[in-house]
Amino acid sequence: MNENVWAYRPVTAHQTGMDLTGYKVEASDGSIGKVDKHSEDVDAAYIVVDTAPWIFGKEVLLPAGVVARVDPTQKKIYLDRTKGQIKNAPEFDKEKHLGNPDYHQQVGTYYAHPRPRPMM
Repeated sequence: MNENVWAYRPVTAHQTGMDLTGYKVEASDGSIGKVDKHSEDVDAAYIVVDTAPWIFGKEVLLPAGVVARVDPTQKKIYLDRTKGQIKNAPEFDKEKHLGNPDYHQQVGTYYAHPRPRPMM
């Protein structure tokens, strides 16, 4: 697989400079929370989702490559992963995220498996 899981796919409708903070986030099988922070860094783009109250007090780091589409009108982000896949992902660790390439590798590897077809 040559696709970079840390980059937005062209079909998402994500535009550079778009502020995604506060957008609601939908897994392929239901709502999981809202965007707490995001980055558009080249080859390191991501969203951090606050999953409360779905998973009480947990934040998850999602590589931009799991975003199926962005709907700026409804302020929603749709993912191509299930709630279970996200719940079982490596836990978000702010300290590791800020400077540990091994942590990004771990998260990237978890999400790099083949994806189902994006929702339209």
